[in-house]
Amino acid sequence: MAAKLKKGDKVIVLAGKDKGKTGEITSVNPTAGKAIVDGVNVAIRHQRQSQTAQGGRLPKALPIQLSNLAIVDANGKASRVGFRMEDGKKVRFAKTTGDVI
Repeated sequence: MAAKLKKGDKVIVLAGKDKGKTGEITSVNPTAGKAIVDGVNVAIRHQRQSQTAQGGRLPKALPIQLSNLAIVDANGKASRVGFRMEDGKKVRFAKTTGDVI
């Protein structure tokens, strides 16, 4: 099945502690059904100092379930993603506005 959410998409969180926050998808793991969104689901991780990097408590974005994410349409609202054929190509579109993503 084609991916409804891809790397680089601007999304909004629908459920959880970060509900309402928006961000850009930095990576997607389709087998686990999760994605990492910039600035969402951030946890503090302790890192040991190395020769090249400073150690300490570093914020890290953790994966969030794809079902808790929705794409942001041109109006800035959450939208579902649909597929249609245009000029012989399968394209994604926002169901609220009908615009091609």
